[in-house]
Amino acid sequence: MRDQFIDNELQLARTSGTSRLVTLEALERGASARIVSVDWDRLAPEEGARLRALGIDEGACIGMAHRGVFGGRDPLAITVGRMTVAIRRIHAAAMEVEPL
Repeated sequence: MRDQFIDNELQLARTSGTSRLVTLEALERGASARIVSVDWDRLAPEEGARLRALGIDEGACIGMAHRGVFGGRDPLAITVGRMTVAIRRIHAAAMEVEPL
């Protein structure tokens, strides 16, 4: 039931024309967002499986905790629930998020 609610909400965001979607890599430090879509084809299958196992998938609420040293290079640290996960910028570029 909850998954259906998230899917409906995401569909509304996509079709309403008022969405403020950005890629995860563009999210400012300290900002929160919900993952709207992930281009899994841009990622290696094992990388996609790892991200899904960590709860990084469509509908997940995340936060940008830290950026890499010297102006935002790899890695990016994001929060998912109570976890902090380091991901590469290439992974973040494959994710479209809606800032909260």
